[in-house]
Amino acid sequence: MSESTVGVTTAPDAVDQATPSAGLGERNGRLLLVAVAVYVAILSGLMIARGVGVTPDVLLVGFGLAAVVLGRGRLFIRDWVPFIAIFFAYELMRGYADDFGMAVHVTDVIAIDRIIGLGRLPTQWLQGWFHPAAGPDLVAVGATIVYFLHFPLPLAVGFLLWLKRRALFYDFVAAFIVLCIAGFVTFLFVPTAPPWWAAQHGYLNGPNGQPLIQYLKPVGFDTLASWLGFNGHYIYTYTFYDIGPNSVAAFPSLHAAFPFLAFLFAVRGFGKVGWLVLGYFFLVVFSIVYLGDHYVTDAIAGVAYAAASYAAVAHAPGWFRRFLARLRDDTLGQGSPVSAGAPAGLIARSRVAWRRLWAGLGSAALGAAAAGVIAWRGVPANSFAYAVPAALVLVGVSVAATGLYRR
Repeated sequence: MSESTVGVTTAPDAVDQATPSAGLGERNGRLLLVAVAVYVAILSGLMIARGVGVTPDVLLVGFGLAAVVLGRGRLFIRDWVPFIAIFFAYELMRGYADDFGMAVHVTDVIAIDRIIGLGRLPTQWLQGWFHPAAGPDLVAVGATIVYFLHFPLPLAVGFLLWLKRRALFYDFVAAFIVLCIAGFVTFLFVPTAPPWWAAQHGYLNGPNGQPLIQYLKPVGFDTLASWLGFNGHYIYTYTFYDIGPNSVAAFPSLHAAFPFLAFLFAVRGFGKVGWLVLGYFFLVVFSIVYLGDHYVTDAIAGVAYAAASYAAVAHAPGWFRRFLARLRDDTLGQGSPVSAGAPAGLIARSRVAWRRLWAGLGSAALGAAAAGVIAWRGVPANSFAYAVPAALVLVGVSVAATGLYRR
């Protein structure tokens, strides 16, 4: 047999052996994404059924457990802890925005929504169509459940990106942070009251002196609590809302912005499947408007802010792209990278940057001690005095996480 004949006969065999493996890997990847999506759905459903707030802290513990099962525990800590710290810092600071002294916008946003609703508020239209005169409001119950799921879908999209498109995950985190900062600045300078606030303060009274809309989230929540039996026993772990609540941060609606941002990245990362997230986005908009939590104007602004944040990261200058590339360290999370210059098959070991780890933990301990001293002196929990200790803790934990896992 000639060499040319051998070459002709062996090449197809190599292709035949490679193709099934590639197809198997692609199929397993799809199964993994479906499994994670089902896991998030079951986790969120169990939390609601047991009266546990579907909050980022609990969800991220669940994601962390999934990452450990998948063999990516330390990489999860490295990639997610800084993101979590920045997000918590934003949630802590947003509560101070309504104390900045700016005038609260009420009537102007009402006027815009009345134009959209052809003379009536869209919330009026929806509640007139779906809210029953008597008996349980099933639509309000469903909308309240969707409201509870404010965080699971964006975080789930981020987790799926982290599993399958890790470089895109860093873009998602960057856009998420840009969105939160833009929202905070707006809350600071343009505090806007939601519909329920306007109704409670007499801005939406009809000719009979009664509010034109109802705040249906408490109605939906009470009905759900009665059905599931957790009346008075609702577990709410996300204490940052208790430390820094803000009742006039309706514009833009981050309830609308977060899922729309998730939709943009889901389409970019997963193609046609990502369009399913758009359906969820419209369900969120319906829910927040029907319940009286947001105006349609707030939702439109949320879409604009999310799109602008996405564009800002997608078209960021070169120095910012290089910063993200260094931050994510593309050699991590690739399975079994081989050390440069090492014999074939020698796997590069991950190591701990001990100096960075101890510096981060020291900063976190210092911040925790300072917060303890402030609390011991009787300073209220919602005082701005806790901002610096909180920053030390969050920055320290982030630095420690980045030093935990590197090549």
